[in-house]
Amino acid sequence: MGSRPPPRKCEVCREAQSKYKCPNCLVPYCSLACFKKHKENPCEKPLASVEEPSNLMLPERSYAVEAPSWVVDNEQLQLIANSSEIREALQNGDLRRIIQKIDGSDDPADQLTKAMEEQIFHDFTEKILSIVSPQE
Repeated sequence: MGSRPPPRKCEVCREAQSKYKCPNCLVPYCSLACFKKHKENPCEKPLASVEEPSNLMLPERSYAVEAPSWVVDNEQLQLIANSSEIREALQNGDLRRIIQKIDGSDDPADQLTKAMEEQIFHDFTEKILSIVSPQE
């Protein structure tokens, strides 16, 4: 079972553990009072940052797989990270929620199976497969 990131502190009062994120700028906050204080100054959606593939950070945890052939190598990972089609697909909030649900699950294999029933996730995985295993 993967470890979860440590709880984040509220960026408004800097005391309590955050339970929420601003829907606009994603700043973590702990309460309605902190949310109202945060909203006193207009906030903006963060620009979609495009990280260089060399800066691609993965969570620190063990990734055990049954079949080593399922693991992408660095070159394949960079192809995925550089794909404008993948970046565009990841702009979809529903797709991101599905991915987060899989990543945060105690049983990611089960969540992955359920996610494959969703057309948007199925299409996303097909795009990734076409990048890492292009048809000759």
